[in-house]
Amino acid sequence: MAVEDTQPLVSHLIELRKRLLNAIICVLVVFAVLVFFANDIYQLVSAPLKEQLPTGASMIATDVASPFFTPIKLTMMVSVIVSAPMILYQVWAFIAPALYQHERRLMMPLLISSSLLFYLGMAFAYFVVFPLAFGFFAQTAPAGVVIATDISSYLSFVMALFMAFGVAFEVPIAIILLCWSGVTTPEDLKRKRPYVLVGAFVVGMLLTPADIFSQTLLAIPMYILFELGMFLARFYVGKRRKPTEEEDDDEPLHS
Repeated sequence: MAVEDTQPLVSHLIELRKRLLNAIICVLVVFAVLVFFANDIYQLVSAPLKEQLPTGASMIATDVASPFFTPIKLTMMVSVIVSAPMILYQVWAFIAPALYQHERRLMMPLLISSSLLFYLGMAFAYFVVFPLAFGFFAQTAPAGVVIATDISSYLSFVMALFMAFGVAFEVPIAIILLCWSGVTTPEDLKRKRPYVLVGAFVVGMLLTPADIFSQTLLAIPMYILFELGMFLARFYVGKRRKPTEEEDDDEPLHS
């Protein structure tokens, strides 16, 4: 009896290992393709800052190995980001058999939307936030201070902003899931709008570097996405079904 009980667990662990290996292989393949262009990728990511630097100013490397390892590190991060749809698909493939048919129909659009929103958040940071923020920082530098940003420090700064805006743009997905699971409702969230607005600025303060400029540029889109999430949640709440209906109409492929 004990052996029979452990068989489903073992099969799930084998399936999980398979999905993890697929995700890792995907990241490594993408990295192998992009590593040749590591310096070009860094040039692309650093372009918003270099365009705002005063004439004669440039980026620097304060560590001997930074010119080599920093672009490689960035390329690995980019490989993970590019592979995000495949990683999410592996997660989906692992949990899908345990879901009801109507849950699979509802979850797939959420997985696709979450990838698109994450990329949209990163694009917003690159094309909107970076030019504004770096231009602001360059113009407010004290007289006599030469701007020479270290390439490693710059990478840490922009990746923090990329991740912050990518995660923040997932707000509609979070709102939909909370309403769909019954944790809250769009009506309850409407009554909490003032608190959400304050919370958006608090989250912006926690996720971005310590400057009010980046915090504001993150908080405002977050609140707009909160409103979008409330609007879309109505469609998912309407499709939530009772447990008795789930048992009668469909069954998951495995428990």
